[in-house]
Amino acid sequence: MERFVIEGQHRLEGHIHISGAKNAALPLMAASLLADGIYHFSNFPILRDTLTFSKLLKELNVDSQIEDHVLTLRVEPTENKVARYELVKTMRASFYVLGPLLARYGEAIVSLPGGCAWGPRPVDQHLKGLQKLGATIDTVAGYVTAKAKELIGNEIVFDVISVGATCNVLLSAVLAKGKTILENCAREPEVVQLCEFLNKMGAKISGIGTPRLEIHGVESLHPADETIIPDRIELGTLILATAITGGNVKFTNVIPEHLGIVQEKLIEAGITLNIQDNSVHITRLGDVKPVDIKTSPYPGFPTDLQAQWIAFMTIADGDSKITDTIFFDRFKHVAELQRLGARIRLDGNTAIVEGRQRLIGAPVMSTDLRASSSLVLAGLIAEGTTFVSRIYHLDRGYEKLDDKLSKLGAKIFREQEP
Repeated sequence: MERFVIEGQHRLEGHIHISGAKNAALPLMAASLLADGIYHFSNFPILRDTLTFSKLLKELNVDSQIEDHVLTLRVEPTENKVARYELVKTMRASFYVLGPLLARYGEAIVSLPGGCAWGPRPVDQHLKGLQKLGATIDTVAGYVTAKAKELIGNEIVFDVISVGATCNVLLSAVLAKGKTILENCAREPEVVQLCEFLNKMGAKISGIGTPRLEIHGVESLHPADETIIPDRIELGTLILATAITGGNVKFTNVIPEHLGIVQEKLIEAGITLNIQDNSVHITRLGDVKPVDIKTSPYPGFPTDLQAQWIAFMTIADGDSKITDTIFFDRFKHVAELQRLGARIRLDGNTAIVEGRQRLIGAPVMSTDLRASSSLVLAGLIAEGTTFVSRIYHLDRGYEKLDDKLSKLGAKIFREQEP
């Protein structure tokens, strides 16, 4: 097992090209199950999660090849409609195959998902949506079995805004008979890209980018190619890494508007952003101002940047409050940050961060994907050496983050755990 060794207090400077978005790539890969043929996905991120998803697709008779960050999928009919626990347990997004398998073959057997270690993330909205389309759902021995001789369009109102449920029901509704209306949909850029890609394949989806999607089912779809959008969470993480070190970095291959309210919060904190069409230039000259945040669905502050913001606020000139309204138990990184000297206390789903802190390097342990990056950010400013173990969590969603940070001047390298 590998860990990071970080020598802190080195300012980040330079230029970085942002990778493709994991959270966009995975539903696009699932969509390929809807039609046989050859697909090309450029700007493809090479990550633990995307490689795991390729293994899952292989078991469903989809061949994959990656060259120069272009993923080529060759999809052929499959007799296997089972997504095994051994693969799905490592990555929640594997559950995305449920919708297209059901729509294409009338049957799917998919393990209940795993992924991060910070509490339950139910799939009830996925299943309720598929049931409204006419599927029969059974859950036995940790597997969801969905069957339907025919899917029929319907009006579906999600109880809560869910990216996963929006994507999974979309992936079924495009082949359902008649019209489907989805209300209270997620509006994240990754959902928008999935809708646009499905339309390229021949689907008929309108209302893209709004909470109300209208889908007119079609009899069949065809392959298409797509360029995966840049990863807004990687961008946000590296922006905060720059800001926490008082750095000066230009990021390219970005869509700045995908940052949403994060731009405003960074400016409130005293960070200078020079935004161009496909680049963001970040500098921090003075002290960091304390800024409270509440996570919320897009375009609000993303829960996937909550942990990194907490690390950032440890050096602010004052105290701040970070509230996660999406997931109430996503604070396992707090105890690890405290090992570095951070003064943080939890009050329900709110972290109160005491600023003006002096962090000291120490061994810490990653507990999930985004928590890992918060520990790396803290290590960048800590005095001495920080050891971050279990970085396989981080490799699920960041493509060579240590290489990118090293290129910018950070002292970070991998080694085997002693």
